[in-house]
Amino acid sequence: MKTVKLGLVAMTMLGASMSTHAADDVTLQLKWVTQAQFAGYYVAQDKGFYEEADLNVTIKPGGPDIAPPQVIAGGGADVIVDWMPSALASREKGVPLVNIAQPFKSSGMMLTCRKDSGITSPDDFKGRTLGVWFFGNEYPFLSWMSKLGLETTGGDAGVTVLKQGFNVDPILQKQADCVSTMTYNEYWQIIDAGIPEDELLVFKYEEQGVSTMEDGLYVLEENLADDAFVDKMARFVAASMKGWEYARENPDEAADIVLDNDASGAQTEKHQRRMMGEVNKLTEGSDGKLDPADYERTVQTLLSGGSDPVISAAPEGAWSHVVIDKAM
Repeated sequence: MKTVKLGLVAMTMLGASMSTHAADDVTLQLKWVTQAQFAGYYVAQDKGFYEEADLNVTIKPGGPDIAPPQVIAGGGADVIVDWMPSALASREKGVPLVNIAQPFKSSGMMLTCRKDSGITSPDDFKGRTLGVWFFGNEYPFLSWMSKLGLETTGGDAGVTVLKQGFNVDPILQKQADCVSTMTYNEYWQIIDAGIPEDELLVFKYEEQGVSTMEDGLYVLEENLADDAFVDKMARFVAASMKGWEYARENPDEAADIVLDNDASGAQTEKHQRRMMGEVNKLTEGSDGKLDPADYERTVQTLLSGGSDPVISAAPEGAWSHVVIDKAM
């Protein structure tokens, strides 16, 4: 009887162990605050896609003083959302980031100008004041100005760069002739502030030949040598892409999920639903696998900076399909 009892105890303990198996933890650092730009991740969490993949995902919003490469370098995240120019510049500076998935297929970055500034084409930028985001977002702009042969140190022969906060106040207050905007966010903030579309002129980076890859997923290179980490990231990427697909098919519900996760309460239903529609245009056609041609185009754009390029040499090992291939 004693042997039988011990066997029953062992089986009970094994069952308890299996039932309390902890899901794998994943911490994701976003590039910016909670908004529809990151809907796929919030949807995946809300709809249980991460839980189905045996993952416990923590989503950390970003902000004006948060640089995702610094967060992951300091051990504060397993994976980050970043733009490729920022990631490649960080890699060259010693943070070995590797792109493991590319949910965004197209660029939404623009320079938006007031028509009453007199600007009609990039030829009119000389001598003007242009609002530019920093914290890694300035690299596409700097490459564009270099392509145009314009210095960014001011004066009549170049452009004056106004370090733009993450708002559109400079164009509203006429402190800048043009400001940085995204198709899904700041452009609509200008319109909502009272400047109609017919009084604005936009220059899309893609149409200017200086588009670069935006929201991708990056990890530290050393972690890709760990099979368990690769497996965990593959499940994370697969569930995240499922979230993005759901967001495209159910945009209003996806926007509402984002709003439910906005602890700041700063977002509005109108803006997030509109943003969701625009963001879905940028993820359309992406299965999460980085196209090497898109990567090469970004690299060439960043290298074409004349005497002061964003990166000084073509990176090696800056992307890998090992995770996405396993996810697919």
